[in-house]
Amino acid sequence: MFYTYGPDMGLFKKTETFEFTVTGMDCGGCERKITTAITKIAGVRQVQASAASGSVTVKAKGVNSSQIKDGIVGAGFGVE
Repeated sequence: MFYTYGPDMGLFKKTETFEFTVTGMDCGGCERKITTAITKIAGVRQVQASAASGSVTVKAKGVNSSQIKDGIVGAGFGVE
C-alpha cells in the first residue's frame, strides 16, 4: 500500500466530501474527462460524476474546493 503526502496532508487529516453542480457535462465521455482530471489532484480518493444530474461528488484528503473547481474548469466545464 502506498501513501501520498503533500504539504497540507497528514495521516490524521479527515477525508472530506465536496459536491459541485457542473454545467456542460452531458454524456459518459464528459464524466470520464472530469473524473480523469480530478483524480490527478494529489489527495483525491474518489470521484463520482453524473451527467444525468449534472453533479460531481469528490472525496478527498488535504484538498480544498478551489483545487477541485480548477480541475473541473481545466477539463472544459463550468461550476455553479
